[in-house]
Amino acid sequence: MPPPTVVTSASRLAALLETLLDEPAVAVDTESNSLYAYQEQVCLIQISTPDADYIVDPLSGLDLSPLARFFADPRVQKVFHAAEYDVMCLKRDFERMYGVRLRFANLFDTMWAARILGWSNVGLGSVLQDTFGVQVNKRYQRYDWGQRPLEPDALAYARLDTHYLLPLRYLQADALTQCGHLEEAREIFDQVAAYDPMPHNTFTPTDFWGVKGTHDLAGREQAVLRELYAWRDQEARRQDRPLFKVLHDRTLVALAQACPRTREELVSLDGLKSHHVRRYGKHILQAIERGMRARPPEIPPPPPRHSGAEVERFQALRVWRKQAAARRGVNSSVIVGKSTLWALAKQNPATPKELESIEGLGPWKRRKYGEAILKVLRDAGEVGT
Repeated sequence: MPPPTVVTSASRLAALLETLLDEPAVAVDTESNSLYAYQEQVCLIQISTPDADYIVDPLSGLDLSPLARFFADPRVQKVFHAAEYDVMCLKRDFERMYGVRLRFANLFDTMWAARILGWSNVGLGSVLQDTFGVQVNKRYQRYDWGQRPLEPDALAYARLDTHYLLPLRYLQADALTQCGHLEEAREIFDQVAAYDPMPHNTFTPTDFWGVKGTHDLAGREQAVLRELYAWRDQEARRQDRPLFKVLHDRTLVALAQACPRTREELVSLDGLKSHHVRRYGKHILQAIERGMRARPPEIPPPPPRHSGAEVERFQALRVWRKQAAARRGVNSSVIVGKSTLWALAKQNPATPKELESIEGLGPWKRRKYGEAILKVLRDAGEVGT
């Protein structure tokens, strides 16, 4: 294959946009740097047409807002594999960097298509291997896409994420039409396209309650953990590194439990490396000291629990979903998502009209499964009385 065209100038972007708007379908993917930055961002946008592969560089200082026109154009189908993360990240970054509220029209997700078709392997590497005999170099799955310059082999890897998506889409669209599930797929694709932007990495002092093991600590230890958590966030921002690359959550909990007061005690703590002590020892001890002097934090109220009747309805729906999935030979989530099951269990609709208010149940799913769902809910109510 010829090398991909790397887009780093306004003139090349304008030419690319003109090309894209003339195509019936275009493949798209992104690469982000979540493993290497405090606030991740999209570092590459890979785009493929039937004739060429392109790599757009968001880190080149280029204003990418003109691409919003392409993403929103219903005449051009945007083909992704596992689109959810890409859609959410692109929406976040376009709003943050260019003040543009990105909208996706006419999306096709080859991973969801594979799931609806009942394929046993739906990861892109497996799909490319099974369908086209293409083997992807896994070395670049954890690559730092924020570094520049990028290795030629990394660019070659990135372009493979979109190079075969268009022929894959045509195979899948034909198969979905033949088995009568194209409308179902389109309904799911539209739901993915409507996902909200990925939230920014924000910090509030009470976030430490989300650390596993916090509620097992004594009050004074929780105060220490709160101070350590705040210090780690500040340090991660300063270094522009992910939180876990400063100190892992379980190390913070171990520090809060042990409350070491000297560097010697830090060295002996399991999970804390010698380079952590050299680099952060002073600040860790200061945070522990602040926590020891602080008042223990107030425990937040527990989240609302589902009622017994809601749990019974959910379990009945889950049994029905598993059976329906087995009959079709697909994963249970293809039938109805877990969040939709809980919405059904909570709202307990009794009529087809009431099903219309359930998020995740589009017209196709209501026609296909609505009667069965209402029966499950009625039966569950009779059992509970």
